[in-house]
Amino acid sequence: MTPIEIGAAIRAERKAQGLRQDQLAAAANVGVRFLIELEAGKATAQLGKTLAVLAALGIGVALSPAGGTGR
Repeated sequence: MTPIEIGAAIRAERKAQGLRQDQLAAAANVGVRFLIELEAGKATAQLGKTLAVLAALGIGVALSPAGGTGR
């Protein structure tokens, strides 16, 4: 998954929940500017803040090996 795809998924879920950027930023305890850049796909977004935004939206994160193959 790319930063642009993550940003688009966050934006889509925020809109689906009827939240404005300032509301989600407040719920995740991040700045509005950070959220704007995250939704735009900024590649250097801080992981901790990104996880806080995902948690505020109720989105879990699951990791799997690249290519979907097991070890």
